[in-house]
Amino acid sequence: MDLPLIIEPSELQAALEKKEPLLILDLGKRDTYQQAHVPGAISVAPADIQLGTKPAPGLLPTQQQLSILFSRLGLTHDTHVVVYDDDGGPWAGRMIWVLDSIGHKNYSFLNGGIHAWLAEQRPIESQENTAAATHFEVESIDESVSITQTQLLSAIEEGSVQIWDARSLKEYTGEKAVSARGGHLPGAVSYEFSLALDSDNHLKLRDLNVIRQELAAIGINGEQSLVSHCQTHRRSGLTYVIAKALGWQMRAYDGSWAQWGNDPSMPIETGE
Repeated sequence: MDLPLIIEPSELQAALEKKEPLLILDLGKRDTYQQAHVPGAISVAPADIQLGTKPAPGLLPTQQQLSILFSRLGLTHDTHVVVYDDDGGPWAGRMIWVLDSIGHKNYSFLNGGIHAWLAEQRPIESQENTAAATHFEVESIDESVSITQTQLLSAIEEGSVQIWDARSLKEYTGEKAVSARGGHLPGAVSYEFSLALDSDNHLKLRDLNVIRQELAAIGINGEQSLVSHCQTHRRSGLTYVIAKALGWQMRAYDGSWAQWGNDPSMPIETGE
């Protein structure tokens, strides 16, 4: 099936009408899902794609946990997965990263998620959907799509990395501290994830060429090793997808600021 990385509501509806074999995953809030979701969509709790342990709850779950999850969701190696959420895409983007991490490359991200779907008056349903379970074994983790704290510290010291901080500007400057320490990674630049979303167009992504220009203006161009993070690698789930759409290889720092900001041995900067 030849579906693009970023799929529009019209394209997804056309695929549904053709009865294409899709696994559609809704990463939005449960109450939103229970009111309305894309036909056939299965609700996935965001907690299921996080390790969930402090100080870095955003780390990738274990291979066993992921095997259990994707078996329950009915994943096979040939399945094309479509992901969306109700917040413009951070959880859906994180799911794309999880799929990359387990080596599953057949996926699409629904532009605008449920907000765009509803705004365009696409067909909906409200009943709970479940999948026919499979035996999906996560045999290995692709570590090329992630970076550890130790690896990132080395890259910062070598000056060999561009770091995209997807948090709010106040978190970046240290004015707002969510961890023991506020501030940002040395050399990181701030571009809050929501800047990429069009609030006047149902949280669809803004023009990717404009986003590319805005990122280039602050020193992010994908020409060096590129890393993104937020507090727990939710918001940077969206930046991960944007980088893929721009043709850039990005690694997610899933430990994120929850890990770095709570480790007193890690260097930080504050201010702009």
